[in-house]
Amino acid sequence: MYRSGNPALSDATFDKSSYEEANWWDEESNLMTIEGVAEKTGLLLLITATTAIMTAFSMPEASPLILIGFVGGFVVALIVIFSGSMNPLLIGSYAALEGMFLGGITWFFEVALDMPGIGILAALLTFLILGSMIAIYRAGLIAWDRNTQIAVSSALVAIVLIYLVSIIGSFSGWYAIPYIHGAGPIGIGFSLFVIGIAALCLVADFDFIEKGVERGAPKQLEWRAAFGLMVTLIWLYLEILKLLAKIAASR
Repeated sequence: MYRSGNPALSDATFDKSSYEEANWWDEESNLMTIEGVAEKTGLLLLITATTAIMTAFSMPEASPLILIGFVGGFVVALIVIFSGSMNPLLIGSYAALEGMFLGGITWFFEVALDMPGIGILAALLTFLILGSMIAIYRAGLIAWDRNTQIAVSSALVAIVLIYLVSIIGSFSGWYAIPYIHGAGPIGIGFSLFVIGIAALCLVADFDFIEKGVERGAPKQLEWRAAFGLMVTLIWLYLEILKLLAKIAASR
């Protein structure tokens, strides 16, 4: 059975049997479209950018917003994923909270770590990768088949485990897996690997959304699809930000 590499988009997301009591499946005007997903993703990106800029310009006084944005965004994301919510307000709240987190973190890199312009460069590279993955997918250069899905999913599990071990180690006073966070070749190589996996997850999201359109998914699910893309894009931006910081520190 088909699966996306994004946990926000499960097999049942576009399954009609999950919405048996809904009456909008057979109305053509209420069907999901790629254009509709793009519009809603653009709106969520605008919300994220707005709260990020507001937070960045309010730093360092607004530093508590970093924690609020991180924890709040994580909690809301879990609610959306496990409840299957398509609520625009809930999904919009996720975008706003993540913007607070990203704005604060970006300010920290730019000002506290003296890396001016790193945020803009990271954003440009994120959208460059997004555009490249769209072009690659549309050209049919990458086939999202079962083998690719297994490979990417395995890599995702490995990345999550590495980060968990590292986080637990830092809290316990034992800095676990130090090389992946360093500015040396291993740290930079690891960041490039993670960015590559995140880019492949974008291709998986595109493929999943296209299949949803082909299966006649309802228009309301455009919000859920846009949310799935946002999860991947935010992760990609953070990884690019860390990569650029490692490269700058290595000089």
